[in-house]
Amino acid sequence: YYVDLAREADGPIVELMVGSGRVAIEVVRATGKPLLGIDSSPAMLAVARRRSAGLPLELRLGDVLDLELDEPAALVYVPYRSLLHLRGWNEKRRVFERVAASLRPGGRFAFNAFAFSHRVAAQLDGQTTERDGIVTTLRYAPADNRVDIERDDGALIRLWWATKSEWEGLIDVAGLEVEALYGWFDRRPLEDDSPELVFVTRKT
Repeated sequence: YYVDLAREADGPIVELMVGSGRVAIEVVRATGKPLLGIDSSPAMLAVARRRSAGLPLELRLGDVLDLELDEPAALVYVPYRSLLHLRGWNEKRRVFERVAASLRPGGRFAFNAFAFSHRVAAQLDGQTTERDGIVTTLRYAPADNRVDIERDDGALIRLWWATKSEWEGLIDVAGLEVEALYGWFDRRPLEDDSPELVFVTRKT
């Protein structure tokens, strides 16, 4: 999905919260286009650098809350629900406004996030699972729009979800407009029971 968006971009491409580069590397390999990846974790960027050796992928340490680009981008995207690492409306709004300021006219901002389901939350709340030797427990805090992922080694990841109308509000206040909203990465229409919100927005 993000490879296709990158193919359509007619200028600089930026991935925010690039992490280990698992999406950025595939975008660069598939399109041959250079890409700038930004992340606040030196450890994750080190992994990305090892994986992307020889590819036109520039990796930069930076906080998306203070995003500034050297030149306006044609495409900025955030995969893997990474915007949920931003706490609440205020942090998300700041990033949306920084992204809008970093896009060229007509430039796109694309991202995806899960569509919150109280049924899924009720099923998973308190559930402990093991994957690749890592034991995690999920705990939901609906009053804070938050899900905590607690690891058995004491590490804690917190995600703050947003509703469809909240995402649309963030898009609006940033001066962007919704170009498309899908219910999955195959671009199927969004329906009431869609598990994912897949947005493509554009700078007017």
